[in-house]
Amino acid sequence: MKKVLKFLKPYWFIAIWAPIFMIIEVLADLLQPRFLSTIVTNGIEAGNMNVIYSTGIKMLIVVAIGFSGGVLSAVFASIASQRFGCSLREAAFNKVTSFSIEQTDKFSTGSLITRLTSDITAAQDFVSMGLRMVVRVCMQFVGGIVMILTLNVKFGIVFACALPLQILLIVIMVRMTAPLFSVVQDKLDNVNSVVRENVVGARVVKSFTTEEYEINRFKEANNSLTEKTYRVQKIIGILNPFIMIIMNLSVIAILSIGGYEVRVSGMEVGDAMAAVTYVTQILMSVMIIGNMFQNLTKAKACMGRIAEILEVEPAVKTGEKNFPKDFDYITLKNVSFAYPPSEEKILEDINLKIPVGKTTAILGATGSGKSTLLKLICRFYDCNGEILFGDEEIKNISLDSLRENISFVLQKSELFTGTISENIKQGKDNATDEEIENASKIAQAHEFISGFANGYETFVAEKGASLSGGQKQRISIARGLIKKPKILVFDDATSALDLSTEAALRKAMNENLEGVTVIMVAQRIASVMSADNIAVIDDGKIAAFGNHETLIKTSDIYKDIYNSQMKEGDDR
Repeated sequence: MKKVLKFLKPYWFIAIWAPIFMIIEVLADLLQPRFLSTIVTNGIEAGNMNVIYSTGIKMLIVVAIGFSGGVLSAVFASIASQRFGCSLREAAFNKVTSFSIEQTDKFSTGSLITRLTSDITAAQDFVSMGLRMVVRVCMQFVGGIVMILTLNVKFGIVFACALPLQILLIVIMVRMTAPLFSVVQDKLDNVNSVVRENVVGARVVKSFTTEEYEINRFKEANNSLTEKTYRVQKIIGILNPFIMIIMNLSVIAILSIGGYEVRVSGMEVGDAMAAVTYVTQILMSVMIIGNMFQNLTKAKACMGRIAEILEVEPAVKTGEKNFPKDFDYITLKNVSFAYPPSEEKILEDINLKIPVGKTTAILGATGSGKSTLLKLICRFYDCNGEILFGDEEIKNISLDSLRENISFVLQKSELFTGTISENIKQGKDNATDEEIENASKIAQAHEFISGFANGYETFVAEKGASLSGGQKQRISIARGLIKKPKILVFDDATSALDLSTEAALRKAMNENLEGVTVIMVAQRIASVMSADNIAVIDDGKIAAFGNHETLIKTSDIYKDIYNSQMKEGDDR
């Protein structure tokens, strides 16, 4: 909790006013029964209207002061808790963005969404309540006991009996519900994950008509969440009435003692009435303490989940050096890699020299490790062995500097809600309209973008749903090109393009990207034939390396791929 609550520290000057004004409100509440006693004893019973009027005016003034204190307390508590929540949410989001792909995979997407929304909201609500209610219940509890004992010491017998019972019930409730709150949040994670998967994969669900299956899957996750939440609420629902019974029995006991004292000892009726009000305040404060412990238990579980994010150290740690300016090769020495936590190697003993300023293609069967190799060059994961840019090891280069010089274009084109222009400018946020248009022309996207009524200001629906696969890929390529990187990485980024569009793209890149190192993965032999060098990967190892003419003569694997694809092309 300390790791989370430290985010309140910058706002301590605002937060401190919430309990200060709450003190004013509680003092006003504690004075009201005294005024009531005076009105009954010295006003009504004595038939003195002046006392009733004057004391009534005092009550109204005190109520107004208490009301103002309560409002200001709520305002300052709200400001402090909202700023606390904002800072915490920002810190958690920044931490998530610093995760390596490995660490992002460790937390499910649904869980991360829950932690950054529901869990932080629970922590924020607890801070808001704590700033106000801790002072309130403590003052009401202690102040109420002091005030009621000044009326008659015998009233203390009631508290000696009632308080232990109430405290026992509250302890039972907290101990029974505490373990369940973490489970409830985990179940909420599952619900969010199912919802997200169905929203993102809506087309797959509809194309395979698996709506019924997905509805049942959601129903199962939702029912599980409901069941656990119901268990928590059931415990609270059973125990709360017992607490209320104890409170009402205490009121009856106070009335009995008060009535007896009025008859026997001459105690004032007004004092007896004031005692009833005080005992209600005291026992209500105990109930509020119970609710606070309940909320504390939930907040503690949520803060623990948030702290799990904040405590994660990035697995891929940034270096301190800048990306080297001039070098001749990207060199991979004895590179091996297995996706954690598995120990099965996807790549093994990779030794490869990629010449700078040239186009190097990577070809191989599905699952051979082609895309994994690109991820290692972009340092999405760390590997065994060395990856050198010239003489500089990749781990010594700062991540910002490395990725400023590399553009990575994925096969699955991730577009964001906004205009086409805004999506392309993600590659360079200060890009001019001319730069956007030039990058789009190279990417073969300018023609279809210009065909839209609003051109580059055309709004892109979420996930690019309003565009075809080829259009999305070309916008993604334009986004990568506008950055003018030293290294351009294509992970099968032209798979949705027809051969003529792809040929036009390669021609435009050759004419406009002089000196840029292009590393591309492709499935089609036609996409890689014109590359300066081709690395053939087979079962996680480099099977051959050279240009098309060399490999067609020396590599059986490459020759088989070539013959199978070109023959299929002839048949068509």
